[in-house]
Amino acid sequence: MKLSFLASQSHKARTALKKLTQRYGQVPTEEADVIVALGGDGFMLHCLHQMMNQDKPVFGLSRGTVGFLMNAYRDNELIERIQAAKNTVLHPLEMTAHQINGDIKTSLAINEVSMLRQTRQSAHIQVKINDLVKIERLVGDGILVATAAGSTAYNLSAHGPVIPMGSDILALTPISPFRPRRWRGAILPSHATFSFQVLSNKKRPVSATADNFEVRHVVRVDVKERRDIGVRVLYDPQHNLEDRILNEQFE
Repeated sequence: MKLSFLASQSHKARTALKKLTQRYGQVPTEEADVIVALGGDGFMLHCLHQMMNQDKPVFGLSRGTVGFLMNAYRDNELIERIQAAKNTVLHPLEMTAHQINGDIKTSLAINEVSMLRQTRQSAHIQVKINDLVKIERLVGDGILVATAAGSTAYNLSAHGPVIPMGSDILALTPISPFRPRRWRGAILPSHATFSFQVLSNKKRPVSATADNFEVRHVVRVDVKERRDIGVRVLYDPQHNLEDRILNEQFE
């Protein structure tokens, strides 16, 4: 099995990179059977974005501060672990952001697409689902759409629901909402389309972010799941992503 190791800049990750490449070898990503990512969740997301067009499975080893998307680090029996790993396919969200100046930016997100106010002024956002207006004016800090993989990240911090893997649903979660008073979000099928119109966009500027790709001064943001794109992530059978997300509901 040919492995390509990618590491974050942390000392733990760089030390592990040296040790593992000496033991298992190192090939370029395009020649590898499996990509091994060394770092935390942020670095794992970076690697998944890199591999999105290469159809290479990614096996993460936790060498960062956060490791929800990672497997536990051990430097022995790595080949055996990869061979026994459970394959999870993640489908990204596609964000199309229209800016005040007329520019249009597109990006993909493994975890979530979020919209946030840029100033002290609250954001005013109209929410459409499948081209139908569901909320005329959401007033608050913002709103996000999260995948199952991302439901335990920013979405959970914003009091959104934890979504089991394989459920084919997305979470629509407001961020610190003021109006409507009683609305706390929704769970929608993954084939739903979302459109967010920024009201009073000059007085109340809003930015949009797909994972770590940010677009500022947006006037409209469209979001949909890309079922035609799949990122393969490998997990140890005894500690796979599906079980981790399930367990989060009982913490």
